[in-house]
Amino acid sequence: MKRILLSMVALSALAACQSSQDYSSNTGSNAGFSAPVAVSSAPLGAAGSSPITSAPADANRTAGVQASPTNTGIASTGISTQEDFETLSSRVSIEEDAALIAQQRAAYQVVQPTALPTNPGNTGPNIVEYALNAPNQKGQAWYSRFMWASEGRFQRNCAAYSSADEAQRDFLARGGPERDWRGIDPDGDGFACGWDPAPFRAAAGR
Repeated sequence: MKRILLSMVALSALAACQSSQDYSSNTGSNAGFSAPVAVSSAPLGAAGSSPITSAPADANRTAGVQASPTNTGIASTGISTQEDFETLSSRVSIEEDAALIAQQRAAYQVVQPTALPTNPGNTGPNIVEYALNAPNQKGQAWYSRFMWASEGRFQRNCAAYSSADEAQRDFLARGGPERDWRGIDPDGDGFACGWDPAPFRAAAGR
């Protein structure tokens, strides 16, 4: 009788062990079941949010997915559509292109070289030479002038010249700097209408 009871107990233990092994094999990593849902033990918040949180997403589901590229106007060959022959041929016909080339050729001009202009021999007094050889600075009286030289005559006669250089040339041609017939050097520095020799001296390093 005891042997029968022992045999039944042993068979029951073997059956239970076999059932446990079957359950473990069915719940393994290769069984195809999804990951368990994580349940938070925290109470519900004031806004009624659920304590159940989603399981992490499977990385294999989104691997290798890229955003679709936008249309940048560049052909698949990597060149601009403005340089692509097929794209341009669909916009401009051969006749239109030939007309444009003909128009550009008609507008093309060849400028022939010409001889250099000759420098006239007599250009009047050399104001550069005078600026370098003058013994005084601008505003420094060096020559005698009439006491009755008027400011109005100075302004009126200087306004007749297009530049101070032109006034200085005419001043030297009329007997300056010793004489000032037109009253354009009232301070007697030898420089007419405010002409300044400083730039010429600076260019010569003086």
